[in-house]
This record gives sequence, C-alpha cells and structure tokens, in this order.
Amino acid sequence: MPDLPWFVYAMLFAPLGLLLVAAVVKTWQAREARSWPQASGKVVRSVAEVREVRVSDSDREEGYRLESRNFANVTYEYPVGSRKLSCNRISIGEDLGNFEVAEKLAKYPAGSVVTVYYNPRHPDQAVLERDLPKGLWGCLGIGTAIAFGIVFGSAFGLNQTYAYLAHHIGRPDLAGLVVGFGAFGFVIALMGYGVRRQALKAARWPVVPGTIKLSGIEQYHEASEPGERRGTEMFGKRVTYTYRYQNISYTNECARVSAGTQSGSDEMLKKLMSRYKHGATVEVRVNPDNPAEATLDTSGPVRIAWLLWGIAAIFAALAVFVATRGG
Repeated sequence: MPDLPWFVYAMLFAPLGLLLVAAVVKTWQAREARSWPQASGKVVRSVAEVREVRVSDSDREEGYRLESRNFANVTYEYPVGSRKLSCNRISIGEDLGNFEVAEKLAKYPAGSVVTVYYNPRHPDQAVLERDLPKGLWGCLGIGTAIAFGIVFGSAFGLNQTYAYLAHHIGRPDLAGLVVGFGAFGFVIALMGYGVRRQALKAARWPVVPGTIKLSGIEQYHEASEPGERRGTEMFGKRVTYTYRYQNISYTNECARVSAGTQSGSDEMLKKLMSRYKHGATVEVRVNPDNPAEATLDTSGPVRIAWLLWGIAAIFAALAVFVATRGG
C-alpha cells in the first residue's frame, strides 16, 4: 500500500462510504416494505411540477440555498379500512428531482388503477414501488472496486513517479513539487475535457422555445467569518426559464445575481438583463434522454474548457521548470 497518511484515504473514500451507508438504509427500508399490506388505488393527479429544494451552500448563514427542480407529482388515493387516504410518493428511493419526470408521468397517468403498499403503523405512508432498482448492489460493488483501483493505483503511480524523478532531476528534494504540479495539471486537463465533451453533446440536443422569468428579491446573510456575529446581508435574484418538451413543462435556472445592497443587486441584474430579459423568448437545448436537463448556452462551457486547459498548461510548465531548472 502506498505510504500515505490514513486521513488522506479517509477523505478519498468518504463519498463512497456515504453512498454505501445510504444504500444500506434504503435496503433495510425496502425489506420492511415487503411486509406492508397492499390496497387497490387510483391515480387522481399526474402532472409535472416545480418544487423548491434545499441545496447545501456553505457560503450562506443557513447552510443552504433554494433551487427549483422538476418533479413528477403522481397523487393517488387508496382505502384503508373506512378511510380514504392519499399519497404522492412513488418509490422507496429518494426523488431528488430532475430525473425521469416524463417516464413517471407516462407510467402512472391520471385515472389509472395502481397497487398501493402502505405502512400498517402509519397508513398515510405509502409507495407504488417497494423494490430497489435491480442490480443496485452489483453496481455499487463494481463502483467500489473501481474506486479502490483508482485511488490506490494513482497513489502507487505517484509514488513510483516520485521515486523515478528523485533519481533523475538535479534537485531530488523538489521531486514532490514536480509530481504535485504535474498531477494538478493532469486533473485540471481532465476536467476541461469533461466540460468540453458535455458542451459538444449539448450542442446536438434538440431546440425548443423557452421563456425567461425573474424571481423577486431574495434576502439572506452570508456565512460569518471567525469573530463575526453575523455575515453580510445580501440581496439577490434568480433568473430561470421555462420550456415544454413533449407536452411536459419544465423549469431550469440559468443565473443568480447577488450584492450587499438591493441597488447593487439591481445593477448587476441590469447587466445580466442585457442578455436575458424578463418574458423574453429564448432557444433552449433539451437533453432528450432527460428533458429536465437543459441549457441556453453551449459556448460558455467551451470557453471554460479552454480556460481549464490553460491552467493545466501552466501547471505543466511549472513542473517542467522545477524539474529542469530547480537547481
């Protein structure tokens, strides 16, 4: 095993650990739901809707911000004893929004008869699908193996590179710096490749008309710095756009502006409004595989990719400079 501090491995594997814990919890919930009684129900509402979802944001005092996401609202009614209950949860898995909205609406249209599984201790808690996705643990197992291979393989490769450079550059004590610059440059270059690849895919997505909408003033406080009682009060607005794809309406966010004063926020908004005016019609490129994903601009990500490649080139140049002239 490469000689790295234990906390480095802990940081690298923390996201994977959280995924595994979540999978264990959901598996336990699915096993519990297998014993739930069932009832015949009817879908009374099946529409796409936009909900405000909390998203982690360490720059805010509250620790989160609100984000608009698209959901399939499938509401169904079912009898339990003499009572008629309603629920709109489809499966045991968590619905984070912006995923399979059209598929869920097509699967559960209004008026369709469905089998409802409800919690006998809390009959108002119910689902239409009580099984986890097939192959979940197989995918997690493969993902875990890949993660271990990448982490340990990369660490081993960096160690070998360090050992090689330590014997082939004028200043062996600078070998770690050369490896660090090179590794950072490589990772940033990969990020640029990913951004450009996604932008090129988005450029081929079908185009539909959309409408720009502006939110009202959003007031919040920034996260406080050490020694401060409270962070700076901020004023902001969100710029969103709505569009329809295959007779389903979606909403996405394209920009946020904020400033320390309301007038400052308005000034920034005016600059943004030169491009996006309230009520203006815009061209929206929609991902046909997931219509909740869309974009107004495909050239911006390409510019970001070139910027990332430029930064990667700087790191590469620094690595070469230190390796050849560090002494």
